[in-house]
Amino acid sequence: MTFKRVLGALLLACGSFAAAGPAPTGFPFSDETLRYALNMPGGPKLGEGRMTAKRTAGMSGWDFQLTLDAPVPMFAIHDVYSSHSTSDYCSAEFSKKFEHGQRKTSEREVIDRSHGTAVRTTLIIPGAGKSEFSVPDCIKDGLTMLMYTRKEMGQGRVPAAQRILFGSMYDAQFTYTGAVTVEDAGKPVTADRLLCSLKGPKSNLEIEIIFARDAARTPLQMRLPLAVGSFSLELVR
Repeated sequence: MTFKRVLGALLLACGSFAAAGPAPTGFPFSDETLRYALNMPGGPKLGEGRMTAKRTAGMSGWDFQLTLDAPVPMFAIHDVYSSHSTSDYCSAEFSKKFEHGQRKTSEREVIDRSHGTAVRTTLIIPGAGKSEFSVPDCIKDGLTMLMYTRKEMGQGRVPAAQRILFGSMYDAQFTYTGAVTVEDAGKPVTADRLLCSLKGPKSNLEIEIIFARDAARTPLQMRLPLAVGSFSLELVR
């Protein structure tokens, strides 16, 4: 059998398998809502989180949002991170509003890709400040970067080191550390662990994410550094 015939047979078989199997669900294949338990590492549930992805009108991009809510005595956590990206995962707008105990912040960055700039506006105090700074072409905010990482890992790639926007500009480095076994819906599963190291003008952060080996590369667990220590998000099925 010639190479062309072998290749044709393989493509036909793959096409038949794809047609018979269920269509992939979740981001980036469809709109998505994921719910998480917000915990202290190894400790009890303190609150909850929710992450959503929704196609914009006209299918021209995505709206992403991550919320954290933990009414912890003496250190309540109430966070809302929102971003709008184009279909090629370039950020157009990013906002964050968070409350960590007595510390509160609310700001928005609007990206003008044609001029390579972002305008940051502080929202918590009206008129408190506005600034403009340069950004690389197709800059990704932190939330868009997470979703882009899912898409890349679904295609067998880890994102290259790059600058990202998360209020300030951070240098982001992504390291795949290998397979791990975690619980998902009460059952042990094999998943993939990724470390994201962020180096900014005033702080260095490290975020750990455990991705399922499904088509959507669903984040099963995330470890997030906050002012009083690391918190974990664990997917609730």
